Amino acid sequence: MGVVTIGIFSAVSQSLLGSIFLMVSHGIVSGALFLCIGVLYERYHTRIIKYYSGLLTTMPLFATFFVTFTLANIGLPGTSSFIGEYLIIAGCLLTNT
Repeated sequence: MGVVTIGIFSAVSQSLLGSIFLMVSHGIVSGALFLCIGVLYERYHTRIIKYYSGLLTTMPLFATFFVTFTLANIGLPGTSSFIGEYLIIAGCLLTNT
């Protein structure tokens, strides 16, 4: 969210759009990750991570979505978080030139 703050204070339309895009993306991706953790807790009734081993063999589609949302949360290129961060950085570079 620090990147969002930088984008807002740069006051360039490109970085403001990127800030809004990143906030919406963060809300969706973080909500999806909390949903995934809730599904795991309801299935296993524990928060101990070592009991989640073999998740790929028992729930392959769920594991794929979980990894995808995790990578989107860190801003992997091609995800919505990356697009927002890219717009913010490009707008900040316009401010500094």
